[in-house]
Amino acid sequence: MAEKQINFKVNYKKLNIFDEFNTQDIKYPIILSSPHSGQIFPEEFLENTALSLNDLRSSEDCFVTEIVKSASDAGIPLISMNIARTFIDVNRDKIEIDESMYFNAPENPNNNGSRRCRVGLGVIHRIVSQNKNIYDGKISYLEAMERIKNVYDPYHKRLKQLVDKCQRKFGFCLLLDCHSMPSVICHIMNESKPLDFCLCTLFDESCPTQMSEYLSDSLKERGYRVEFNRPYAGAFITFNYCQPRKNIYTLQLEINRSRYMDENDYKKNDYFQTISRDISESILGLGKFLLDFKK
Repeated sequence: MAEKQINFKVNYKKLNIFDEFNTQDIKYPIILSSPHSGQIFPEEFLENTALSLNDLRSSEDCFVTEIVKSASDAGIPLISMNIARTFIDVNRDKIEIDESMYFNAPENPNNNGSRRCRVGLGVIHRIVSQNKNIYDGKISYLEAMERIKNVYDPYHKRLKQLVDKCQRKFGFCLLLDCHSMPSVICHIMNESKPLDFCLCTLFDESCPTQMSEYLSDSLKERGYRVEFNRPYAGAFITFNYCQPRKNIYTLQLEINRSRYMDENDYKKNDYFQTISRDISESILGLGKFLLDFKK
């Protein structure tokens, strides 16, 4: 029996793809991005998925935009994706396409065979956590290309514009890519104190160590446990936007979700405001440090 074909079209004109905050007057040489905190699911997608809304949200970096918003309000531009990660993942290379997901994929695919793509976490996700399939059949390759055209490309076009604007003004730019990580990952190293933050630097290749160490020290002074490149070293945005020869640097921030939310019901916990304050103050302090770093 032929596998089920799932064919639908999304009305992209109805979608607010991303929000941006304080992008007109850049006061510090930092750009903030939050690519995985989106909570908008196109209605056509929801009508054709095999999972519940809670399952679809399991990959979401809940509340990350809100956590860093105070730092943005102090004069640091922030771009935040509104569309959910399980619809399209803007922190992947757009050529990370798993052709086996589609009933009408091209005969001569241009798949780079990345590990993420093979496990179902390419630019179009096949699964969510616990290996649950998002679809109960194959979807349209043409519709996937529409997602890239109407969601992925606009986000990266605007992010690049902001990075270039910052670099022109200050002579350099640090792109701080903001994420959260499941608490279970923060315990897997079997150490006495769970990890609070991971700073991902592509193993010291994405930015000068003074930048990442300043942020690490600021968070440690507030009592948090911080590690570099454990359990993550950086993903597509961290790698793709890093251009040291042009004085464009990147740093990926990962926050232990259990520090600020209940991971089962997607609600903030009593420590949310404290975490938000500590992170935002640390980011703002980094911004002030970078003004002097330029000199």
